[in-house]
Amino acid sequence: MAVAMSDDFTPGANQMCGIAGLAGGNALRHEKTVTTMAGTQHYRGPDGTKLAAARDGRAVLSMNTLLIVDPHAAPGPYVDQDTGVMLAFNGEIYNWRQQAAAWGIRIGRRESDAHFLLRAWARIGPSCLDGLDGMFAIAVYDPRDAKLFLARDRLGEKPLYWRLDGGRLAFASEVTTLTVYGPAPLVLRPEVTAIETPTGVDTPFQGIQLLAPATLLSFDVTTASIDQMTWWRLESRSPFTGTYDEALGRFSTILAEQIPLRSPTCEFALLLSGGLDSAVLAYLMRPPVCVTVRYPGQDRLNESSMAAVVARDIKAELVVVEPDHADFTGALPQIMRALDYPMGNASTFSEHMAYRKISELGLRVVVGGLGPDEFLMGYVRQSLVLFGPHAVLGAGLDAYGPLAAKIMHTSNDPISPAEALTRLILRGADPDGCLHDLVADAMARAGDDLARGLTLADLATAWRPLVLTSDKLASAFALERRSPYLARDLVELSYRLPVEHKTTGPVGGKRILRDAAKAMGLPRDIWAGRDKLGFASPVPSWLNECLAAWADTQIRLALADSPPPFRPLLKEGLKPGSRFDRTRMQAVMAASWLSNRTVRAIA
Repeated sequence: MAVAMSDDFTPGANQMCGIAGLAGGNALRHEKTVTTMAGTQHYRGPDGTKLAAARDGRAVLSMNTLLIVDPHAAPGPYVDQDTGVMLAFNGEIYNWRQQAAAWGIRIGRRESDAHFLLRAWARIGPSCLDGLDGMFAIAVYDPRDAKLFLARDRLGEKPLYWRLDGGRLAFASEVTTLTVYGPAPLVLRPEVTAIETPTGVDTPFQGIQLLAPATLLSFDVTTASIDQMTWWRLESRSPFTGTYDEALGRFSTILAEQIPLRSPTCEFALLLSGGLDSAVLAYLMRPPVCVTVRYPGQDRLNESSMAAVVARDIKAELVVVEPDHADFTGALPQIMRALDYPMGNASTFSEHMAYRKISELGLRVVVGGLGPDEFLMGYVRQSLVLFGPHAVLGAGLDAYGPLAAKIMHTSNDPISPAEALTRLILRGADPDGCLHDLVADAMARAGDDLARGLTLADLATAWRPLVLTSDKLASAFALERRSPYLARDLVELSYRLPVEHKTTGPVGGKRILRDAAKAMGLPRDIWAGRDKLGFASPVPSWLNECLAAWADTQIRLALADSPPPFRPLLKEGLKPGSRFDRTRMQAVMAASWLSNRTVRAIA
């Protein structure tokens, strides 16, 4: 059925924002609480904050609105007048026009993907999720059956936290927003010392959970009962059985179709590292502005010359950000306020400085290249598991000797892939073996395909801090962050490909993306390049050198008043480390976080 459009229909008024609210038998009495909650994350939507109450008084929803395209668009929350269904929405649905046409949903002038989603939900309910391609965190209250629904996109690009207390369920885009609803004692999750970040749905706040990606939560207001279901599973996709040429043709077609679809109609900036992933985005999306980060005196981390070649080719302005150690000491409190709690992402400081510059330029959308490394074997740790440490070092990656040493052994007993990967990702002790179990479960879900198992293991461990830091750091500057490689068709095809389509050897990762880039005519230095730098920073080295005394002071000040469970983590940071060791950086971040909080922890 064709969708009926009004004669004065205009392009969608895309919005990004923060959402918060609560549902329960007497929710209407807590409007002031929701107002306060929304106020704590106002930076996510500087164009205004609005509340809406359900007809039955059992739910109050709020949205902080950031208008991307149409400055006159109506802000949410949104209410369907016929059914009373309410929607609070954070994100973008990239295929909403196609789905509106397919489902016969009317879209009027200055209406957007949010209005489409509201009407789709009112008509067909949660089953509409499977038809959506985008990034989103949504809250829907349906008075017809007195239920609140929370849902996140497939790969968790947009955060959504929740807690159940006193028969009411509260939710928000930021975990600290939910501490407004009531105290939440700090908890040191064991995996924080193991890989620098909580895993699964845990947070450092007792009673507050992160809704898992691709998860639908339903809360029955009448009974205060909760049900959760996973509405999409990557591992359920069947393997690709065609030839490599067929795969390359399909992959290239999806790139050409899906990447430009994620280009905003307004001016935007691209995070351009000089590597393969961001360069492909540059040639397909043609951003007017590219932003790269380089550090004076750090030639090992400098890819700005290749970024300049790309920017010149696509006729974009190249903005180079050059932070120093003084910038880090000034930015750290801002970074920790944005993140809510420490997360293990080596690019945190570089991203923060890039987003700050993009905000100063007056732009509202930033694009980055997350995804290919996880799905197409772009990490050295994946090559170490697939081909072994001797093959990787023999291929010229000598700089990764300290990493390779973690899985070298003199006995004749081989270690399993799950054990090898666990050793490679661990940055601290794993006394209960929880990380090993997490990795082993991910690999088991992939069956006998080791590459797919490595992807699922990455999604279960290192992925969460990557997407969360990208969203939170950008949102702190009222920026919308887009990751085009996470298009559904591209993700599913990449996962389904056999390992030989993804890598040709120890330094041959992302084979199919390299060949697609070659066919597009990108410079040879880009598609033939092998070393991965991204937006890595020299912060770990600074903390052992020019910032050593400052770091010790920060950690010691935090130790004086820190909750007991966090003291071993902080004390570890007082020990010097190598340039690959982020233990000291984790301690400094935790010190900054703890020093600015008045909370208590439990063991």
